[in-house]
Amino acid sequence: MSLRINDIAPDFKAKTSEGDISFHDWIGDGWGVLFSHPKDFTPVCTTELGSLAKLRPEFDKRNVKVMGLSVDPVSDHIKWLDDIKDVCGLKPNYPIIADEDLKIAKLYNMLQVDIEGSSKGRTAMDNKTVRTVFIVGPDKRIKLFLTYPMTTGRNFHELLRVIDSMQLTAKHKVATPADWNKGEDVIIVPAVKDEEAKKLYPDGWETLKPYLRKVPDPSK
Repeated sequence: MSLRINDIAPDFKAKTSEGDISFHDWIGDGWGVLFSHPKDFTPVCTTELGSLAKLRPEFDKRNVKVMGLSVDPVSDHIKWLDDIKDVCGLKPNYPIIADEDLKIAKLYNMLQVDIEGSSKGRTAMDNKTVRTVFIVGPDKRIKLFLTYPMTTGRNFHELLRVIDSMQLTAKHKVATPADWNKGEDVIIVPAVKDEEAKKLYPDGWETLKPYLRKVPDPSK
């Protein structure tokens, strides 16, 4: 089964570097980021998990929990934390799933379901597609997913920007333009006709085209 935006994120139970979790219970009534990496003790992944650890307070401000995943055992995760601290200055301060039986990677379409066996003996190249980010909303639906090549480290500031947009547009009848950042002008969605827009935005808006109306960020 392929996963699409707005599908219910499959629930699962797993062992992590911080104990056992149930995914939907772990998310609770907030937002969740599930991001996977091909293998522990690899260079790009080391920088990624360190970068995310530094940005953890920014995710907390947005009521967003973060959790990593690879097919390595918990014991490897624990050993790797010290390396990440040596390189990046901070240990990951969030759980990392140990998906040794590959079940979650298959459940989330990161590996083909007909792959047999466990993680034992698998290389980073074998797991190259286990390199995906899922953002899940309070309704447990998938809001975004991105898969990256092994040679490209992820930009977690971009994930924060996208989360800002999704949280804003979940509350207001607006969309965000290209390269938008929190606090900048937004777009009134086409479904909102001018009569309704006058009630929502009594101070008016800028009309660039009949279908493109911009207003200040309503969350300011």
